[in-house]
Amino acid sequence: MKKILIIGAGFLQSFVICKAKSLGYETIVVDANPNAVGFEHADGYGVINIVDEKACLAYAQQEKIDGVLTAATDYGVLTAAYIAQEMNLPGLHYDVAKLIKNKFRVRKRLYECKVDDTEQAYEVAQDTDLDELCRKLEFPVMVKPCDGSGSRGTSRVDTPGQFADACAAAMALSITHRAEVETFIVGKEYGAESIVVNNEVHVLGIMRKWMTQPPYYAELGHAIPTDLPPETEARARKCVENAIKALGVNHGSINMDMLITPEGKVHIIDIGARMGGNMIGPCVIPYGTGIDYVSNMIRAAVGDCIDLTPKEHATVATRLLAFDKGVIKLLPDCKALEDKYGVEIYHHMEVGQEVNEYHTNLDGCGYIVAKADTMEDAIQNAEAVLEIIRKTVF
Repeated sequence: MKKILIIGAGFLQSFVICKAKSLGYETIVVDANPNAVGFEHADGYGVINIVDEKACLAYAQQEKIDGVLTAATDYGVLTAAYIAQEMNLPGLHYDVAKLIKNKFRVRKRLYECKVDDTEQAYEVAQDTDLDELCRKLEFPVMVKPCDGSGSRGTSRVDTPGQFADACAAAMALSITHRAEVETFIVGKEYGAESIVVNNEVHVLGIMRKWMTQPPYYAELGHAIPTDLPPETEARARKCVENAIKALGVNHGSINMDMLITPEGKVHIIDIGARMGGNMIGPCVIPYGTGIDYVSNMIRAAVGDCIDLTPKEHATVATRLLAFDKGVIKLLPDCKALEDKYGVEIYHHMEVGQEVNEYHTNLDGCGYIVAKADTMEDAIQNAEAVLEIIRKTVF
């Protein structure tokens, strides 16, 4: 039995842990939270901060693992790559992982390689002359942490007077205390999920997305298929493939966000060297394409054969359980809602739980996944259930 180390043991990582066990692998996990939900499902675990590369490596060597991966969080990417490098396991090159963690370096590489249609991009550090930079910028712009995750610290800036505060907020949520500034693009946001095995790029799917209104830009849901014209989606796929090659990605999952303008211009706005969150791996990709994404990701991590042949699939749409600030008073009858509306509900709500107003993905309380014959039906079912849950829990 091969042993796999999964970096992170939160709610979304628990789906990967359970899938690995179902495939017959021994699962070992690490997380700094001693009460991490994934610990309940794993064969073994260590209470270790997932950004502590050396401590996680020591644990991996002690356990004599056969593979390592992280999913649905950017914070474990460097650690997974470091362990793979030091133990000669399948994995993303460590230098590439470091490159992808820096949003400005990624943007610079994509621009140099003419991967997409974005041009204006700058990096901000503690010693940057913001007044001088302001004189170069064409507003509005987007400001984001150079190494952030989940839209935290990302904001639209319309005037020079807002710029310094936006940069400070972004740098405060950056591990390296740096921010990236790029052109604000008017377009609709889409996601892309890919996997690279033996340097071969496989774009698994392009996803339609719903986002919150400014200034937070957090995800509210995904869907497959998209509403893009076929030629635009084909170009988006090609941009994704070219971006992965330009960055030198040799192995593993790649999650990507892009804005596509009404004219069909493609602007890649974020890249993560891991499986996307928000049920993309367990539900959106497999239901929408027929490809068992999580299984293939796990098998690739231990060097086993993969199968990316599309099989029977459906229209799928998701909605996050995103609420206003409040306290949960009553849990919904999820089984009844699932039976009536033909959806799946995954949540981590508890009676008495305090809920933050939804600003980032971390404020969400779970997910609704709807499969249907048409996109209209899938969206309607997911939104109907979301509204019922909102009225029930508060």
